[in-house]
Amino acid sequence: MVHFNWTQLIPGVGHEYIHVATALITGMFLILISLVARVALGSNEAAITPASRLSVKGFFEVFVEAIYGFTDQIIGHEGRKFVPMFATIFLYIWFNNLMGLIPGMTPATDNINTNIAVGLFAFVAYHAYGLKEHKGSYVKQFTGPILPSFSKLATFIPAFIMMSLMFVIESISHAVRPFSLSLRLQGNMIGDHTVLSIFLDLVPFPFVNENFLAILPVPVVFYLLGLFVCTLQAFIFTLLSMIYVSMAISHDH
Repeated sequence: MVHFNWTQLIPGVGHEYIHVATALITGMFLILISLVARVALGSNEAAITPASRLSVKGFFEVFVEAIYGFTDQIIGHEGRKFVPMFATIFLYIWFNNLMGLIPGMTPATDNINTNIAVGLFAFVAYHAYGLKEHKGSYVKQFTGPILPSFSKLATFIPAFIMMSLMFVIESISHAVRPFSLSLRLQGNMIGDHTVLSIFLDLVPFPFVNENFLAILPVPVVFYLLGLFVCTLQAFIFTLLSMIYVSMAISHDH
């Protein structure tokens, strides 16, 4: 059964392109809100003066401060240069997730293609940062602590076998990361918005029922639950990206 979606009102957008249209709408919205936030930030003393009320500037001040805090905890102060990337990943996933809370909209994140694209971006990014930090020695993170030495022929073969096994295992571990990130996000988004749509169908619209005060909390509760899940999944995706970057640039191997 094909359900109506508001994006299908856009010329050329068929059912198979709904997630693409939603992703583009979200991207344009993020660009717009970032421009608004930049204007609201101001310059000189206005830029460093905290917002005194709830506003776009106040929201982004709290949000960026939170991202800085998590980055400091996971990577350290040297990880602050990655904050723009982490903030972008979170906002892109979060706003795409929230699109599913709008009746008649489908979140782009319940489509595996969107999620794999973001997962591959994180995958390429942390490997690029790892190579930049360690140069050629970055490969040691795939081979483990044991390296074969020609000066010790008795241990060369066992060490080489162990190194080869570690390389295969680590390579597989890294290769599945974009897909594990993608499947986790897709599964939770599909489940969350399916539950929300079921309960919205079961509960009549409150304003057409004389006892609407009694049934109003039902959809509200599930909307709040949906908001929590949308935020949590964006946070988990971003948190794992932070951990991957931290591991890639770490010198403790």
